[in-house]
This record gives sequence, structure tokens and C-alpha cells, in this order.
Amino acid sequence: MSAIDGLPPLREVIASHGLSARKSLGQNFLLDLNLTAKIARQAGDLSGMDVLEVGPGPGGLTRGLLAEGARKVLAVEKDTRCLPALAEIAEAYPDRLEVISGDALELDLLSRLTPPVAICANLPYNVGTELLVRWLTPEAWPPQWQTLTLMFQREVAERIVATPGSKAYGRLAVLAQWRCDARIVLSLPPGAFTPPPKVSSAVVHLKALPEPRFEADRKVLERVVAAAFNQRRKMMRASLKGLAPDIEDKLHTAGILPTERAEQVSLEQFCALARLLA
Repeated sequence: MSAIDGLPPLREVIASHGLSARKSLGQNFLLDLNLTAKIARQAGDLSGMDVLEVGPGPGGLTRGLLAEGARKVLAVEKDTRCLPALAEIAEAYPDRLEVISGDALELDLLSRLTPPVAICANLPYNVGTELLVRWLTPEAWPPQWQTLTLMFQREVAERIVATPGSKAYGRLAVLAQWRCDARIVLSLPPGAFTPPPKVSSAVVHLKALPEPRFEADRKVLERVVAAAFNQRRKMMRASLKGLAPDIEDKLHTAGILPTERAEQVSLEQFCALARLLA
């Protein structure tokens, strides 16, 4: 990879810029450029696409995305120590890398990109889930992006692709699978990172569907799912009793036994219940 872009190996970049990973920022750097290129390839054909990357760090995945042909990469980095290293990449790829210094949770980033748009990132562990939920729940659908290719802790990745009846099945699975095809495309051991995290990681690829799988009002569905899984040990009639006085009747109409627990309820049933409550 370094031969492709003429830039130094990531270990040299980190050493020359003094970029030790900071726990407070949820940083764990991937230094193997073959691996970052592999993650970039999981995003699909990037030629002619703008790509949003959150938390590029020293720029390993950034280089992979550019080498894979992304039309433009918009990289958002909170750690100002990383900006000089990213500036060197921008010089090697004229007019194709824009770096913004700031917090991705506080910026309107997608409006800065021209469709078609992909999002690809080794997300900082401390903001990954919140960003995913935001990207999955815009007012309008389909969204501004076509695909999400995101690295999470393995446990979070499994929650995104989980099926009813499993312990991992919950709010993330319902929100992701309502509007996307979601699958785990790559697994990474702790040793792939510097410093090694305590847990394994996985890359999830989500492809936006043209329209949600089942009709439902987004806000009502989110409220139902949140209430159901916030008290997942309780029966549905108990966890949802605050949503409607006749909740048992509505559960029956939606094909849900009032004595079932949230992890037993399918996406289709949650959507049916959301329609009745709307």
C-alpha cells in the first residue's frame, strides 16, 4: 500500500507525529495498510463516490479509501494531533481529501458531500452506536448515503445483525434491519490494533433499502422498540403498558402474545404494532 501512494508506513507516521492512541478518545489504531485496504474494499466500488470517514486517526483507512478510487473523502477528526499526518495524505491526493477538525456528533457532514455517498469508518468505540442510530433514523428515506461500512466492537456488530430469539437481538437490530440489509463482512482480533483493545472487533456492511421493509411511522416505531427493550425481562404487556390503555388488545391484533418478551417479537410484528399505535 505504501508503494501505491508513496507515503511512509503508519508506524513511521505515528512515530514522527507523536500519535500515541488516547483512551479518552476511544482510539485504537490499525497499522496494517493491507488490512485497512481490505476494509475499504468491503465498502464496494467507490469510484465516482464521495465517502465520509469519521475518526481517521493517522489515516490508514483514509489511504485505503483513496487508493480504492473514492472520488472524494471527507474525513472528520476530533484529535488535532492527527491533522498534520492527514495533511500529508491530502498533498499526495490533490483535491480528493478534505479534512475537518471537529466532533462528528456536532457537525452536519452529509450536506457537504455530493451523491452517491458511502460512509466508511473505524468508528471510535465511544461514539459508534450513537452515530449509527443517527444515520439509520433520518426523517426522510432513502437517506443521503447508500452504504455504511463500519467497524464496531464485535458485541455491537452482533447486535446489529441479530435475529429474534437471540440474546443479542434488540433495538439496534430492529432499527438497522427495518431499513437496511446488514451483515458482518470482516472480523478482527485485538492484536490487529495498537494498542490492542480488550475485545474483538468486526466490520458491518449496511446497504440502504429503497424503502423500509414494513410500513411504520419512524418515531412511533422507535418509541415502541425503546419501551420494549428498556425492560426486556418483562412481558410485552407490562413493558408497553404506558403506550396505550388497551395495549393487550393491540398486541393481539399485531400477532404478538402479551406474555412474550421483546426478544421474541419479529421486526414485522413491531412494525404492525407501531401502525396500530399511530
